Amino acid sequence: MTKVLKGIAASDGVAIAKAYRLVDPDLSFSKRTITDVDGEVSKMQSAMDASKAELEIIKNKAKETLGEEEAEVFEAHITILSDPEMIGAINKEISDQKVNAEQALFDVTDQYISMFEAMTDNAYMQERAGDVRDVRKRVMSHLLGVELPNPALINRPVVIVSHDLTPSDTAQLDRKFVKGFITDIGGRTSHSAIMSRTLEIPAVVGSGEATTTINEDDTVIIDGLDGVALVSPTDAEIAEYDQKEQDYLKQKDEWERLKTAETLSKDGVHHTLAANIGTPRDLQAVLDNGAEGIGLFRSEFLYMNSAELPTEDEQFEAYKSAVAKMDNKPVVVRTMDIGGDKKLPYLPLPDEMNPFMGYRAIRISLDRDDIFRTQLRALIRASSYGQLWIMFPMIATLDEFRAAKAIYDDERQKLIDAGTKVGEVKLGIMIEIPAAAVLADQFAKEVDFMSIGTNDLIGYSMAADRTNERVSYLYQPYNPSVLRLIKHVIDSAHKEGKFAAMCGEMAGDQIAVPLLLGMGLDEFSMSATSILKTRSLMSRLDSQKAAKLVERALDAQTNDEVKQLVLDAMDSLK
Repeated sequence: MTKVLKGIAASDGVAIAKAYRLVDPDLSFSKRTITDVDGEVSKMQSAMDASKAELEIIKNKAKETLGEEEAEVFEAHITILSDPEMIGAINKEISDQKVNAEQALFDVTDQYISMFEAMTDNAYMQERAGDVRDVRKRVMSHLLGVELPNPALINRPVVIVSHDLTPSDTAQLDRKFVKGFITDIGGRTSHSAIMSRTLEIPAVVGSGEATTTINEDDTVIIDGLDGVALVSPTDAEIAEYDQKEQDYLKQKDEWERLKTAETLSKDGVHHTLAANIGTPRDLQAVLDNGAEGIGLFRSEFLYMNSAELPTEDEQFEAYKSAVAKMDNKPVVVRTMDIGGDKKLPYLPLPDEMNPFMGYRAIRISLDRDDIFRTQLRALIRASSYGQLWIMFPMIATLDEFRAAKAIYDDERQKLIDAGTKVGEVKLGIMIEIPAAAVLADQFAKEVDFMSIGTNDLIGYSMAADRTNERVSYLYQPYNPSVLRLIKHVIDSAHKEGKFAAMCGEMAGDQIAVPLLLGMGLDEFSMSATSILKTRSLMSRLDSQKAAKLVERALDAQTNDEVKQLVLDAMDSLK
């Protein structure tokens, strides 16, 4: 009998394939006294060799999908497996203690892990403890004859089933084989969901029971359009969803024709559709989907993908590449947004009770202005190659913006005095803290533009962590309180003749688009793969009718009431 799992539609499309459970297997073992030392040593060497061969495959795939720097972590794992001191210690443990290979591996690696973890004054070395754990898990799986799931090794059509997917897991998914995925936890704004849209892999997240319901090799249908999954479907259901997939692909072909079209509402009002990116490697998808600019370049990935602080020249080349390739379309670069869940091993941050509301983003930049000035110089230099706008994240007060602008002005003047060619740069802020949203009318007098970061603005407004499944119901993008904040920001910008943008995932939400259109949002920035679908929707909507819908939405009482209001009005908006 077909089992239906309901979750959150994270990435459009339909996928039908066998399940691949990306969950850690049972690697437990018992300590044994052995008599055949040579046999146990040979068994250990075979497991090491198999692990190294596996890591070579993963490293090469990581180079293709993530780039050279990200692949270095796997090179480090191969180096650990080639360490003669560690291998010698394991073989000695087997020989001297007459214990099985599994026990020797565990005991020796445990010593290494404890040693690295004790290096509290060296964050980089502490990170090595995690590398040793990962290597131990891989070798142990070969010793026990248990397959260790890894998305980079998949070589057949599958649907991934996991409790959650890390960004690095998702980045290694090969679209040729991975047809879709379903997770127990997560939401539309989780990292895995955002990356699934970038990779155009159908996804359902937050199902609550995927890993406890779906077995290895079960046939699974992933409906990323409606947020459901069917386990062990009937032939009739497979045929039904085959047709649904064909209909969706036909719809995508129709959207493709809009790639070079201007973004106009039905009544001829122009809006800008831009894309969010993490690195210059994402630019091809931006161009392929007809983006009219980059609304958010998450510059922190340049820091996260490096073993040390990136130099001015390294950053300059990355920014220059993006600006030049966009052919004079605006590129909005957010300055380093480190902190919260984004940490750097080479830049230790203090332990905090609530890091999401602590020392992060612009707060670090203003405190460590040596790092900030390096980034600003790189950005200012790159501005001569096209339209580059700079956006400061996590701004709460006007004083913070003024301090950041003063540092920018200082570095800009120094470069000009040195004869460096610079372009015109617009300075703006991300509106993601409710205090800044409420004071948007005052910010609008001083900034060149404001971009609403709804992922955090909604979380902070509702005092709810979107990654916490117990309170995820409070992540409500259509809640009238959130809509009122957004409209206030847009109105404040327009009153001062300034540009109002949105770079949170809400900008590509098909329920939110009519409301944002009615509010007069100037720029919608989203995952590149959402652009053509959104352009198609906007071309069928009348902005004047949408404005009247906004009035009703602002007077509503609940998130669900607004959602139903939009759904009921959708036909009348066209």
